[in-house]
Amino acid sequence: MTSTAESLAARANELAGRREPFVHATVVRAQRPTIAHAGDTALVLSTGEIQGFVGGNCVEASVREYSLQALATQEPLLLRVVPGEPSRTAEEGAVEVSNPCLSGGAIEIFLQPRIPAPRVLVVGTTPVAQALATLGSGVGLAVELTDGDSADPRTDDAALIVASHGKAEEGALEAALRAGVPYVALVASEIRGAAVLDSLDVDDVLRGRVFTPAGLQLGARTPGEIALSILAQLIGERSKARHATPAAAVPAAESYAAPSPGTAAPAAPASAVDPVCGMNVPAVESSLHVQHKGVTVYFCSPGCRAAFRKDPERYALVP
Repeated sequence: MTSTAESLAARANELAGRREPFVHATVVRAQRPTIAHAGDTALVLSTGEIQGFVGGNCVEASVREYSLQALATQEPLLLRVVPGEPSRTAEEGAVEVSNPCLSGGAIEIFLQPRIPAPRVLVVGTTPVAQALATLGSGVGLAVELTDGDSADPRTDDAALIVASHGKAEEGALEAALRAGVPYVALVASEIRGAAVLDSLDVDDVLRGRVFTPAGLQLGARTPGEIALSILAQLIGERSKARHATPAAAVPAAESYAAPSPGTAAPAAPASAVDPVCGMNVPAVESSLHVQHKGVTVYFCSPGCRAAFRKDPERYALVP
């Protein structure tokens, strides 16, 4: 493995360890003339920053745009960039982009999003808690066992499940509800669960978000069966949330910010148009840009930016 490849592999491991989403971009085919070669790789961060090499500036603009889309959809994509007037042709799993700034050749890049597994905090070391940890990894969840006093629920957590049989329950539940954790559950009988809910120092709306008894009513009896019913309920609630908030919803460029560590899938940023060549460019800080009369103007390449700076009045700005 070359030093560059080793560096990128170490960086990928670092991002994974910090639970930050990124895209692994790999050149799978390059037609001359092009400076990239098959096997060249790069990492595209959730900010749009590209680390590594998969082509020149004009290619990078499209890699940045479609990598951020791949992060938002959580679906891999084959990107083909060819010379020609600005256009794009999309089909399932692939898109071809024509770029007038390319001097020739063509390049195909596979964009593989790497999304951290959703974090699930489980309070307790009971058999049910242990079963949740064992089964959770099998359905793609990052389950962390903790105690009620040490629980640190975050907004981007998938769930907090209390299975501690009465030990430090209230504080963990209140913290999760106030943090906006989407699925909060308490393993308890109906009678004890109702008593715990009554003791919580939160309003009735938040109190009503706690699932207790936790899990679907499947007649579960063993710790494994109870854990399975809870995970089934969690998966169902996550599915409802995904359908209620489509990934296609795109925020305005001004409001886009990199997600905090642990965010499962950042939304795709708004798209701008390079006024010089007409290419679409993601409206993020990592794209080439200048300020002109109070407006941020984005470009696909240094050449387009230089042309605009030389004679900005020549180019009509696209809102």
